[in-house]
Amino acid sequence: MRTPVICFGQQPCGFFPRRFLAAKFFTARRLQHELGGEIVFFYHDSDHDPRETQTTLRHRKTGAPLTLNFAFANKVQRKWSPLFAKRIPSDWQPNTARQLPAYVEPPWVDAFKHIAVTNVADFCLEMYRAMGLLDGVRVVRSGDPAVRRAACDVTEYFADVPYEGEPVRARWLDGALKLHEGGDSFVTLPAVPLAKEQLSPTRDSRLRWMQSVIRCTHYIAGAGEQAYLNKADAPDINFVNRDPINRSDEAYTDLPA
Repeated sequence: MRTPVICFGQQPCGFFPRRFLAAKFFTARRLQHELGGEIVFFYHDSDHDPRETQTTLRHRKTGAPLTLNFAFANKVQRKWSPLFAKRIPSDWQPNTARQLPAYVEPPWVDAFKHIAVTNVADFCLEMYRAMGLLDGVRVVRSGDPAVRRAACDVTEYFADVPYEGEPVRARWLDGALKLHEGGDSFVTLPAVPLAKEQLSPTRDSRLRWMQSVIRCTHYIAGAGEQAYLNKADAPDINFVNRDPINRSDEAYTDLPA
């Protein structure tokens, strides 16, 4: 039998991770305890949606919710740059840190203050690392050029290309690279040569693309993923539902500090 490779995937989803992501970590550790093997976190930092990093915290005394998010360098960055390329303005971290003591324990405030990176995806990852979630976990990033070169070819994809002086994630659609403005509105970009390391998969092709690199034996998925995953793309994977967790879309800060 193959040594188990227990995988789960997620975009950067809050500078404190959303509870459904924490549940995936915990499910993976439970499976590893039962089966052995390694845990792989497929970190889809190529995504560009700024809503992914919204972080909802609960006031430590009143329980009232507060939703925070990163600030972004400019409008183009916010709307279209991949999360690994979204730059964080220098005043965002200290301004946000001043709000945190009412919502998270002091050690997590201190960890937040000491993260020294300048883009959104790295900031989230370093916070997850500071919380111990990544201990013993191998991280594979969809934005890594080496991962992209090693992955299978896909016909539906996004491409990282320049636009107005910024890196953006444009969808290949109807024979052209396009940026989605909202609704039925798109900005069509000029045709440019594309190398494989510029490409990342769409949602529907992500599983096959990921599996061509990671070759996992078990994949942990939430209810939303289960609804769209094409399991026929990866018949060698055992799919596992993530363990349930309450308030799944809020931030997870319950780990002992």
